[in-house]
Amino acid sequence: MRIIKFFILLFIIVGAINWGLWGIFQYDLVADIFGGNTTALARLVYSIVGISGVLGISFFFVPEIYRCNYKKIKKGGE
Repeated sequence: MRIIKFFILLFIIVGAINWGLWGIFQYDLVADIFGGNTTALARLVYSIVGISGVLGISFFFVPEIYRCNYKKIKKGGE
């Protein structure tokens, strides 16, 4: 499950960078890499990014993300 979460976050980051580049420079990195935004590979990447975004919503409902272990912090000397 850990590797799945890693790839979900990776594709969310790829999508965020692509949207940022588009918003600031009107440059679509995914389309440029895969030869246009209508190619099969580009559409596959867009689909994976979209699915990852939907799955990433579930991260808000996982308590481990927000849990802080005070004992570990205290042992660190801070």
